[in-house]
Amino acid sequence: MKIKAVFIDMDGTLLTHDHVISPRNLQVIHHLKQQGVYVFLATGRQMDITVPYHQMLGLKTPMICLNGAAIYESFSLDPLILRTFCLEKTLHDIVVNSPGNVIIHTTDGMYCKELDSVVQRWVQEGHKGPVYVGDLTKIRCGNALKYSVMARSLDHSLDQIIQHNNDIIRWQVGIEIGAKGVSKWTGIQYVMNKYRLTKHEVIAIGDGPNDMEMLKEAGTGVAMGNAGNEVKAVADFITLPCEDDGLADFIEKHILKSFSA
Repeated sequence: MKIKAVFIDMDGTLLTHDHVISPRNLQVIHHLKQQGVYVFLATGRQMDITVPYHQMLGLKTPMICLNGAAIYESFSLDPLILRTFCLEKTLHDIVVNSPGNVIIHTTDGMYCKELDSVVQRWVQEGHKGPVYVGDLTKIRCGNALKYSVMARSLDHSLDQIIQHNNDIIRWQVGIEIGAKGVSKWTGIQYVMNKYRLTKHEVIAIGDGPNDMEMLKEAGTGVAMGNAGNEVKAVADFITLPCEDDGLADFIEKHILKSFSA
């Protein structure tokens, strides 16, 4: 296959469960770059906790963050595009009063209801704390990029209301809310246009519900072995789980091998 670019999810794909890039994954991405293949990170993470891994990989490509809502230039970290939205006040209050923690990622930084273990890990990774911690009903976020609601028991009846003007991604541990029509795939399309790539020259690799559109729409979609069945169903290939270096295994067998043939 003639591949010019690979778009890689981070958690559950590039990273182990301990949030580490394995030596094999690190090496294979180095080899991709040597062969002139563009490597991009396409993640649900905010920029602060994407940058350390981006730098560790030695990437000079834009970072697609917050499920495509924000794309950043690699050197200056200036935003190339920001796709913000605003939840209607009543809906905002319902969402932020959900059980569990609620995090609002904005152009100003992160607002959260609680400084829980997840947020503390993000602070440790990105060396940047939240802008605000506390009662989110007091916050009016017209510049939101993503809401993350960490609540397994969130009422499914809210989905239809949220989806009227916004997009929702449901995980086992909660939901993510973003602007209507914004996804990792729309972020990839922006980058493809910038780099003059066609979808048939592109591979997307991921494991989560927020990866489904990019796996379906990219020329080649690869689901990790640890992905759920609904994610695997839209992929062209299924590789090994992240803990078994499924990312590196696929790239070695299906991309790098073609360069040495």
